[in-house]
Formats: sequence, C-alpha cells, structure tokens
Amino acid sequence: MRVFYPVSLNLVGRDCVVIGAAEDREAVEKEAALRESGALVRRIYDAASLRDEDVVDAFFVISTPIDAELSARLRALADKHRFLLCCIDQPAYGFVAMAAIAKAGSVRVAISTAGLAPRVGKILKEALQKAMDATFARFVDVLARKREDFFAEHPGPEGQPARRKALVDAADGFDAEITFAYPQWFDDAQR
Repeated sequence: MRVFYPVSLNLVGRDCVVIGAAEDREAVEKEAALRESGALVRRIYDAASLRDEDVVDAFFVISTPIDAELSARLRALADKHRFLLCCIDQPAYGFVAMAAIAKAGSVRVAISTAGLAPRVGKILKEALQKAMDATFARFVDVLARKREDFFAEHPGPEGQPARRKALVDAADGFDAEITFAYPQWFDDAQR
C-alpha cells in the first residue's frame, strides 16, 4: 500500500457527513473535531438508513462502521460525486486516513500511519499531548504576538529579512527531545 500524502483541510462552512452509531466513540470524536474546524456536520447514526442523497453533496464523509459493503458503496459514491472519503480502519476504501492530533492552544500536530498502525499513532499523540502542556501553549501564544509586533515593526517585502531573523531569534533556546521504546519481541527480532 502506498503512503498517504499528509494535508490539513480548511473545512469552514463545508458540508461534512459522519456515519456512525450514537454510542460510537470514534464517530463522536470525529463529529466534534469537524465542528471545531468550522465544518457544517450532518450525522447519520444508522448506516442501514443511509441514502445516496445523504452524501452526494458533501465535501468530506467519515464512516466509522467496519462494514465492507457500506465502505464499497461509499467509495463508489465518492468516485462518482467527487467527495473526500475516510472509512475508519479500512484505508483501502477511502482517500483520507485520519491523523492522530495532539493539540495545545492553536498548535495542531498530526501523526499519520496511513491507517496501517493506528495504535502507534495514538501513543505518539498521547506523548506529544503530554509534552505540549500549558507552558508550551503560552509560549506559542507569546511567539504569535511577537510575530505580529515584528510585522508591524518591519512591514512589507523589504522587512522580510528582519522579520525572519527576529522570529528565529525569538524561538532560540526552544528545544524538544523524543525517544522511543519498542516491545521486547521486536527488539529480539532485530538481534
């Protein structure tokens, strides 16, 4: 399988559909994330009641049921009507693999395993989320304000070199360290 190309979508005002039962945690989370992004979300709780008309005008459709027949039907509709499609845990049917997203203030870090190792993505997300604490969020907010000040102090294209230097200098001293620990079976197999 080929790897997916990572992107972020501007969904403000876009029609999106989430298919998944009311108690489906994945569907609830995806609906909330779409709404947070400014999407206009329609929720289909009962996949069996899905009509073609429910998705044909959508920009993005996320389906959480692990149902090959439903996913194949949605893929055919997506091909015909040109909407983006994500079938959770069934990457072969969709065009989009959901990334695990760590959040702090306005920062979003997306981790994608192209749908092939979602547990690894979740572990990475949780580690980043823990590191991106309230201090980190405040630091980014202060840098954003400094950036606005630098643009005001050095406007226009001629101010770009001074702005760039000021932004680099402002972040000087920020650092991050990442380490990984692997399961014993994997370490044994590598020897």
